[in-house]
Amino acid sequence: MAMAVSRVVQEGGQLVVEAGTGTGKTYAYLVPVLLSGQRALVSTATKALQDQLFSRDIPRLVQALGLPIRVALLKGRSNYLCLHRMGQARHSPESAQPGVQQALAKIELWSQSTRTGDMAELTGLDERSGLWPWVTSTRDNCLGSSCPSYRACHVNLARKEAMAADVVVINHHLFFADMAVRESGVAELLPTVRVTVFDEAHQLNEIGVNFLGQQLSTVQLHELCRDVLAAGLQLARGLVDWPLICSSLEKATRDLRLAAGQHRGSVRLRWIGAHPEGLEPEAWSLALQALSQALMNVQQGLDMVTELAPDFQRLADRTRELLERAALFADLPNPEGVRWAEVSSSLTLVESPLDISQAFEALTRTPTPPVDTAGVHPSAECELDPLDDALEAGQNPSAETEAPSAAAHRAWIFTSATLGDEPSLRWFTEPCGLNSAQVLQVGSPFDYAQQAALYVPTHLPRPGDPGHAQQVAELVLAAVQILGGRTLVLTTTLNAMRQIGEHLQAHGDAAKNIEVLVQGQSPKRRLMERFRQGGGSGDAQGLGGCVLVASASFWEGFDVPGDALQLVIIDKLPFPPPGDPLFEARSQRITQQGRSAFADHSLPEAAVALKQGAGRLIRSETDRGILVVCDKRLVGMSYGRRLVKGLPPMRRLEDHESFLEALYQLTTDATHARS
Repeated sequence: MAMAVSRVVQEGGQLVVEAGTGTGKTYAYLVPVLLSGQRALVSTATKALQDQLFSRDIPRLVQALGLPIRVALLKGRSNYLCLHRMGQARHSPESAQPGVQQALAKIELWSQSTRTGDMAELTGLDERSGLWPWVTSTRDNCLGSSCPSYRACHVNLARKEAMAADVVVINHHLFFADMAVRESGVAELLPTVRVTVFDEAHQLNEIGVNFLGQQLSTVQLHELCRDVLAAGLQLARGLVDWPLICSSLEKATRDLRLAAGQHRGSVRLRWIGAHPEGLEPEAWSLALQALSQALMNVQQGLDMVTELAPDFQRLADRTRELLERAALFADLPNPEGVRWAEVSSSLTLVESPLDISQAFEALTRTPTPPVDTAGVHPSAECELDPLDDALEAGQNPSAETEAPSAAAHRAWIFTSATLGDEPSLRWFTEPCGLNSAQVLQVGSPFDYAQQAALYVPTHLPRPGDPGHAQQVAELVLAAVQILGGRTLVLTTTLNAMRQIGEHLQAHGDAAKNIEVLVQGQSPKRRLMERFRQGGGSGDAQGLGGCVLVASASFWEGFDVPGDALQLVIIDKLPFPPPGDPLFEARSQRITQQGRSAFADHSLPEAAVALKQGAGRLIRSETDRGILVVCDKRLVGMSYGRRLVKGLPPMRRLEDHESFLEALYQLTTDATHARS
């Protein structure tokens, strides 16, 4: 893999690498990129992996290789402390709430010592805190150069550091947000970069689709109400009836949500005509009209005071943008894309492209523009600190001068442990517009035949039967009692997760000291930390074992090496939900092309998701474990062979007795290891 990355860095072009668990793919792309001396952008799927690259992996390699390389971390605006909004928060009416003054004092104290303003440094306050949006900014509420704290702005300082660095670490959300609105600083950075790497690239298409479309949400509208009322009462009290126009907008927002109906959980409503399917047309139309009128009233009020403070001008811009989106969703959908309404406790209206192929194909085929002597694209509006000439040019002084032909094209590298279920990796390359990319598959070094086993319990009912989740829960309960915990249950629906979790919590044996964790009952970070601590009864820390029942967000990115996880149970094959509007639109397009929507879309999607879930089991050369897929279609249907082929080459357990024997063997091995 490292040699393939080195070639594409030198020659330019696109490289797609599926690198199995344990290959060391992070170092395999970092080492040749760092040694090349080229300016590079590395994008990851999550902020956690982004922090790991910046704080651990890259510094280790830079030190080991002795390279004079400057590295920067760049996150989205809402991850940095906003000094202006922090000052406003102290004077807001909500700051009088119990505990808020103390929390604000803690933030203010931290603000005096932090160099980066990265909120991840601040312990005890996570993104779900209601205080977080009070002290950070968004594209919508940032005042830009009109802000009184502009020169000390942590976002601007982070962007300056990024423009002056040789390697910049970002995340996919930031990358696509910038493609959509040119706001994050990546637009100025990208033309100066010679090499771009996307790690965990399998998420690119879904993340990109969300950002390249249009959205209007009740959350955005409620935030506008809150900000208009706060700014109005603080900066222009008495000039406009702020409580009246804001309460009208609040009511219109609530009425629009009510017009979307009551639904269990979160649902996506098809929207192929003038309104989402299943809704009363007149009520929906009237609710949208009332919302537009309420937004116009807010805009008129803001227009009266825009000269008083930059806050009002930015609020007016936000209101105008939301009005334009309301007009968009009052019109018929774009036939080239897909539209739906996402309904939960809130409401989000979405219109997006079916994939990122057009936008991404144009981006990856654009040659590198000339770079000025400061290493900055001429259009970049950012002052840089003085740097050594070689570093300013984004080059390693020890590297040889590159040939002109090599400088003419960028290198694009895409990698993940799971990018498809066939050698061409078409599941990934097609929607990303990478049909001409070089493709490489690198197998895992793990001995799966010795380390892992696959069991499909054919005695269970089919997944569609009403008693399926109950039967899965009973199988889990029996296995957990043998293993003493050490079990991850992955479900394809929240309903199955709740049923299985409730059964285990109700029927678990407290005497065995096994804790049942269920996603949603505690913060995700807390669940992951507790699960990793539990290596079974009698573990070194004196904690009992754990069984964790989880859904979507735990199917990938959850890394538990060692004895804490030895059994992964998947309730059924993870086919996409048939009623999902985006899935249906993509399937319809494939059918119109004369291809099979099942073979070319549903099956590859399920294969990739199954591979991701199975990948939670074996994370190191010494891990041992069993994968159970509670879906007899895996062995009873012809397409099951394709799904099994996509999994690591585990040995097969043919019956329930063999499964129980394997569980007891894992327990015996773990006991011997501890003794």
